[in-house]
Amino acid sequence: MINTTQQYDKVITTCQEIFTRKMNDYGAAWRITRPASITDLIYIKALRVRAIEKKGVMKINEGVKPELVGIINYAIMGIIQIENDDSVKLEPDKIIELYKARATDARNLMLDKNHDYDEAWRVMRPSSITDMILMKILRVKQIEDNHGATTISEGIPANYLDIINYAAFAIIRLEEKNIH
Repeated sequence: MINTTQQYDKVITTCQEIFTRKMNDYGAAWRITRPASITDLIYIKALRVRAIEKKGVMKINEGVKPELVGIINYAIMGIIQIENDDSVKLEPDKIIELYKARATDARNLMLDKNHDYDEAWRVMRPSSITDMILMKILRVKQIEDNHGATTISEGIPANYLDIINYAAFAIIRLEEKNIH
């Protein structure tokens, strides 16, 4: 029997390991990045995934999975940026603590939605998952263009959490097919 929680935890652990290793290499240089720029970085990665899906080939020898890992990590970084003024220096241990907290938020949301939707993502086409990520990014961009104001919709962090979960689902599907 498939255990989504175990698969999900494995994906997030891999993402956190990559995030931590990159932070060891680059420090917290990303903290200078404005939230809207992080949204654009996620958008670029999602567009590349879509282009690979459409073309079936790629010229840069990095598959879809690294782009999805990047989407997850950038979305967590985006939430951290929204919640913590970029002029405040955060120590690496604090950043990892914040990363884990936001990853836990995404996991809890995934568990709740999986309960309510009966893991509907498992029957979605991979291209539909990519489209959901892109749609969520476009929603974030619109909210950013409206200076964070919404009348009825969820805010930016909620959309980032959905992006994290859709990207994790896409990685799980790739791993089940043994695609990298």
